[in-house]
Amino acid sequence: ETMSADSRTLVFDVEMTCEGCSGAVKRILSKMDGITELTTDVPTRRVVVKGTVTADQVLEKLKPWLTASGKHAALVSEA
Repeated sequence: ETMSADSRTLVFDVEMTCEGCSGAVKRILSKMDGITELTTDVPTRRVVVKGTVTADQVLEKLKPWLTASGKHAALVSEA
């Protein structure tokens, strides 16, 4: 029951322009511990992460890809 108490839903705005981008995001984040659900939506640039990870951890994990591809990501909401 402590798991559910710590679980949160993070919504990010990630500059994804194609399925390749969303695939890369999914590949990177799927390696993280503590993520129970992950959805990406290219048209709305939304990435929704559910689990015990923090927004900072997710953004830190994405940073190398973002830097390499010249893209941006930001936290939109946390619940």
